[in-house]
Amino acid sequence: MSKIEIWAPHASKVDIKLHQSDEVISLVCGEDAVWRSEQDFPVGTRYFVVFDGGLPVPDPRSRRQPLGIHGPTEIIDPAQFTWTDQNWVSRDVRGGVFYELHIGTFTPEGTFKAAIPKLDHLVELGIDVVEIMPVNPIPGKRGWGYDGVSIMATYEEYGSPQDFARLIDELHARGIHACLDVVYNHFGPDGNYLGFAGPYLTDKHHTPWGNAVNLDGDHCSHVRKYFLDNICQWARDFHIDVFRVDATDFLIDDSSYHFLAELSDTVHELGESIGKHLSVTFESDANNARTVTPTQSGGRGADMQWADDVHHGLHVWLTGESNAYYSEYTGAGTLAKVLRQGFYHDGIWTNFDKKIRGSAVPADLDGHSLIVFDENHDQVGNRLIGDRPSYSLSYADLAISRALILLSHFTPLLFMGEEWATKTPFPFFTDHGDEIGPHILDGRMNEFSTWDLNSVYGETPPSMPAPQDEQTFQSAKLNWHDLDLPEHAHFFEFVQRLIQLRKSNASIASGDRSKTTLDIGARSGWMRRNDVLIAFARDDATDVVLPADVDETLASWDSVTTDGNVVTFDVAGVAVFTTEASA
Repeated sequence: MSKIEIWAPHASKVDIKLHQSDEVISLVCGEDAVWRSEQDFPVGTRYFVVFDGGLPVPDPRSRRQPLGIHGPTEIIDPAQFTWTDQNWVSRDVRGGVFYELHIGTFTPEGTFKAAIPKLDHLVELGIDVVEIMPVNPIPGKRGWGYDGVSIMATYEEYGSPQDFARLIDELHARGIHACLDVVYNHFGPDGNYLGFAGPYLTDKHHTPWGNAVNLDGDHCSHVRKYFLDNICQWARDFHIDVFRVDATDFLIDDSSYHFLAELSDTVHELGESIGKHLSVTFESDANNARTVTPTQSGGRGADMQWADDVHHGLHVWLTGESNAYYSEYTGAGTLAKVLRQGFYHDGIWTNFDKKIRGSAVPADLDGHSLIVFDENHDQVGNRLIGDRPSYSLSYADLAISRALILLSHFTPLLFMGEEWATKTPFPFFTDHGDEIGPHILDGRMNEFSTWDLNSVYGETPPSMPAPQDEQTFQSAKLNWHDLDLPEHAHFFEFVQRLIQLRKSNASIASGDRSKTTLDIGARSGWMRRNDVLIAFARDDATDVVLPADVDETLASWDSVTTDGNVVTFDVAGVAVFTTEASA
C-alpha cells in the first residue's frame, strides 16, 4: 500500500482518476506544493492524474506504464522483486571491458527475459560490465530509447519491471556489473506530460531538442530532485552498479553547485550508504578532464567519460573517410595522439565546429578514466545505413582496430556483435505516431546534406532505411548464427584472447599513460605498453620495425615471423609480443 504524491506548484486542483472505475479522488496540497492522497492504494492500482480539470495524464513519477506512454500509471512495489544477488560485490570497473547492448535487437525476441540465455556468451568473452541502452518508455513498439518519457518506469515491450530486475540479478550471478544508460538532457516529443505538473523545462537555456531541463531556474530544486531520485531508484531498487549519463553537455546549469557534480556526489554517497561501489560515466564532447575530476577539487566527479576522439581518429585511419566531423582527424599523427591522450581537440581550433574545443590533458590523468571504442550505437547508428566497419573493412583491419582498443591504457567498450565482426547493421529506428513519424526520415537525411556519400559508398550510394519502417528495426537484430561460421568464430576467439591478455598482463591492464609509446604510419605501426609490444600492418608483405627485440608471441591475427626487433607480416594483421627485457 502506498500514497500518491505529485509535485505541482502551479496547479489549483489535482485529482487522480482510477482507471478501473473512473472514480475521481482529490489530492491535498502541502506547503511544499506536493499534492498527496489521504488514502493508501494497493499494488496494481492504475490511475491517471488530472491537473485543474484537464486531460488525464500519467503520474510524473510513474513506476510503470503497462499500456504505454499515454496510458495509466500502475503502482508497483520493488520490495516484491525476487533477488539472489545478496553476495554480489561490485568493484571499481575503470579499466574493465564494457559491452553495450540494445535490448530490442540483442535477441530475436528483444526482451529482458530473452537476453538472459545470452549472458553466458558474455562470460565466455570476458566482459566485466554490460551497458544497457535506455529502458524507459518510448512511443510505439521500437526505438533506441533516447526519446523516453516517464523516466522512473521501464519499457513494456521489453518486459515488466520485475523482468528487468531479474536480468540484473542474472548478470550479477555471472559476475558481470550492470550499467544503465540514462537520459536527463531532454524528454521525448511524444508522451511528455511533465509540463502539466510544473516547470521541468526552461527557456533560459536551449538544446538541440528545444528548451533545456530546468536545473537553475525557479523551482529547480524539485526538478533536480526528480532526476537524482531516479538514478537512486535504479541503484537501490534495481541493483544497477554503473550509470552512463547521456549527452551531459546539454545539462546546462549556471548555479554554484553544478547538477552533474551533485549527481556524482549523490551516487557515490548512496553507494557508501548501501555498501556498494557505484560508478558514473558521462558522455561529453567537451574534451575536458574536469568531467572526471573529483567534486572536492572543482570537477564534475564522474568516474569515467566517453572519449569519441579515439573512435574518430581510428575510423579515419582505417577508412579514409573525411566527411563532416571526420575532416578534423585526417592529419598525420592524429591516431597516435588520440591513442596516447584520448582527446585530439585539447584546446585547439576545430574547423567543423568553428571554435576552440577541449582543454589540455593533465599529465597525471589515468587512462582508465576515458572510455574508448571503435563501435557504439551512435557511431554505427548515425551513419546513412547504420553500417558497421565490417561493411567495408577486412578482417585484418578489424583485428587491428580491436587490438588497439582492447589493449589500450583506456577503458574499452565493445558494441554488441563486434566481438565476432558481425555485419548486422544498427540503423536508426522509431515508431512515432502520425504527428511526428512522417518527419523523421527528412530530419535524418538533413544530417547528411554535406556528406559526399559517393566517397563512402561508391558510385551509387544506398538509400537510408526509413526509420519508421518495422523492417529497419528487424534488420538491426543480431544474427547469432554468424558464430557458427568459421571466420566469425575465429574472430571471436581472437577478441576473447585480447580480453584475456588485458585481464592477465599487468602491462596491458595498467592505466598509466606514461608507459605507452606509439609510432604509427599511413598503413602500419606499433604501440608499446610497458613490456608489451603490439605491431600491426594493413598490407601484405610488410615489415614493422619495433623499438625493442621481441620474445614471446602472446596473440596474433594471422601468422608473422620475427627477427630481433623486426616483425614481418606476410599478410595483413596484428601481433602482440613480450619484449626480451621482460622475458
